Amino acid sequence: MTFGAGAATGLDVRDLTLTYPHAAQPAVDGVTFYVAPGRTLSLVGPSGAGKSTILRAICGLVKPDSGQIRCGERVLDGLSPQARRTAMVFASDALVRTMSVRENLELVAGAARGRALELARALDVAQHLEKRPAMLSTGERQRVSIARAVLSNPDVLLLDEPLAPLDPDLRLRVREEILSVRGRFSGPIVFVTHDHSDAMAVGDDLAVLMDGRIEDAGHPQRVYDRPATLRAARFLGARPMNVVGGAAFGSPERFVAFRPERAFIGGDTLGGTVERIERAGADAYVHVRAGDETVAVRVPVEAIPAPGARISVGVRETDRCYYDRNTGGLVG
Repeated sequence: MTFGAGAATGLDVRDLTLTYPHAAQPAVDGVTFYVAPGRTLSLVGPSGAGKSTILRAICGLVKPDSGQIRCGERVLDGLSPQARRTAMVFASDALVRTMSVRENLELVAGAARGRALELARALDVAQHLEKRPAMLSTGERQRVSIARAVLSNPDVLLLDEPLAPLDPDLRLRVREEILSVRGRFSGPIVFVTHDHSDAMAVGDDLAVLMDGRIEDAGHPQRVYDRPATLRAARFLGARPMNVVGGAAFGSPERFVAFRPERAFIGGDTLGGTVERIERAGADAYVHVRAGDETVAVRVPVEAIPAPGARISVGVRETDRCYYDRNTGGLVG
C-alpha cells in the first residue's frame, strides 16, 4: 500500500524569505532546499529558528515576501492551501473531537477509504477505531493524526514537531512509526524538530536552521561529524561539539572543534582538572577545565576519574574540525 503523488514529484524551495510585521529581522531568510520523492528532510534548529514558518509557507498558511515553492512541475505560490495537495501534522493533533477515530480517518481518505484500516493497523491504532480522540493517549492521537495526513493522499507530507508533546518512551515508539510511514508514502516529507536525535533518526537528509538561515545541509552523518559552520557545531548534538582555541593543536589562527565521544582521556593534547561528572547511564561526560577552556569527554562508567583529578585529554587528528576565526566556516 503506497500513498502519495505516484509520479516523481520532489519539493523544491528556492530563496524563501518571510518577515513578520514589525519584526526586526526575517523569520526565514533566503532558504533554499530540495527534497526528492521518497526521501525525508529533517529540518532541525532551536526555537524561533523559522522551522514552522517554512512549513506554514509551503502549505499556504502564510505568504512569503519572495521566493518560489514548487512540487514537481506545479508552482504552489498563489494557490490556496486546499489546492496545494500538502498535508501537515502539528505538535498538537487537529482531530475532530466529536468523531471517532474511524470517522476522522474516513473524513479525509476519499478514494483511499478502504485502506484506512490497513494504515491504522500499521500505526497501531486499529484497536481504537470506534473511540473518540478524548479517549486516547497523546501518543495515540499523534499516530491517528499521522494516519489521517497520509490518507489524504497529499503530494507532500509536512511534520511539525509531531514528537514534541510525547514522553521519552512514546517518542521512540512514534518515531519508529514515522519511519514505517516512509515506506508507505511516495512523496517528499519534511520533518521539523528541535531534537537532534529525532532529526538524525528520521531524516534521509539533514538541514540545520538558525535565525532563519540554513547553516548546513547534507547527509546526516556528514553534518554531524563535520558541520559546515561553528554555529552548527555548537548546536547539533545531545552534547554539542567542544570548541577551543587552536593553539594547543598547532593552529592558533583557528578554532578547533571535536565531539565529546571522539575525545579520550590519556592523550597529550590538553591537560586540565576534572570539574564535574555528568552520568548518562552506561556512559558519563567528564567536564575538564583546561586553562580558560572547559571541554567534555564521554567515557564508560568504569573509567570515570575522580573530581579534582589532573588528567590529559587527547583527540585524533581525523576527529578534529578546524574553523576560521573570522567567518566561522569549516576550513579543515
